[in-house]
Amino acid sequence: MKEIWIEKYRPQMLGDIIGQEHVVDRLKAYVKSDNLPHLMFAGPAGTGKTSCAIALAREFFGEEWRGNFHELNASDERGIKTVRVNIKEYARTAAIGSNRFKIIFLDEADSLTSEAQAALRRMMEKYTVSTRFILSCNYSSKIIEPIQSRCAVFRFRRLGETDVEKYITRVAENEKIEIEEDGMKALLYISEGDLRKATNALQVAASLGEAVNADLVHTGTATARPEEIKEMLKAALGGDFKTAREDLDHFLIDVGLSGEDLVRQIHREILRLGLRERSMVALLDKVGETEFRLVEGSNQRIQLESLLAHFTVIGGGD
Repeated sequence: MKEIWIEKYRPQMLGDIIGQEHVVDRLKAYVKSDNLPHLMFAGPAGTGKTSCAIALAREFFGEEWRGNFHELNASDERGIKTVRVNIKEYARTAAIGSNRFKIIFLDEADSLTSEAQAALRRMMEKYTVSTRFILSCNYSSKIIEPIQSRCAVFRFRRLGETDVEKYITRVAENEKIEIEEDGMKALLYISEGDLRKATNALQVAASLGEAVNADLVHTGTATARPEEIKEMLKAALGGDFKTAREDLDHFLIDVGLSGEDLVRQIHREILRLGLRERSMVALLDKVGETEFRLVEGSNQRIQLESLLAHFTVIGGGD
């Protein structure tokens, strides 16, 4: 069975983390001081939050890091029992070796219920001498204020295209994979700064053919080419609603895109059409409404055809 590349190429030390230098420099300062407060890692998925936590544990504990680092995923068990049983049992034990404390890494902490977060707050106070908590979340606003005030907050940002390309190139060289120029552009487009998404897309595309090109990347990830989305929008804006509707059928039936994924791609391409500001504002407003309706469970074909019809109406003024 092919090894999962995300784990295979996970950074081992803080110096291996790419694209988050503003975070890594501060974490290295904690290692140098041999002390650590409670931490909160907040930011989009696939930007290195878990990798930073593991690398930090390696820097602090060396070969004993596995015994002093406990990882939990709050999305698996998000209730108060997780805090009162699983976390408490580990927090009350002493650190292994000569280490003064151990680390509990709580991934997707924003999935915890408010009752569980209240219990966690008390746990962080009670066992602060022997245990340090690292909370990882996509949305820090979902973490209660008392917990946020007890943590040093680190904001992770999406990786730039240069950092993503550098990482993908290293993986491709180690795995003896040839990536064509359009294939690299497709990987950068799909990843949107998410290194996990880029790695998965590369692995899927590599299993479909010898050389990774744009067709393999888009096929493996069930995404449409950005130029095809742009052509559909141009047809609608040009008054050719019939052609735009046929393109929509192609994306929904042949490519297999979901309505929400298609709306997100449409949103990205609107900004690249060079429209007048008033027209762009009207279209973005309609895209936002369509996305909301789809999330609430409306029929995706009806909503997307309605969106294209709106494009056709707006296009008449351009």
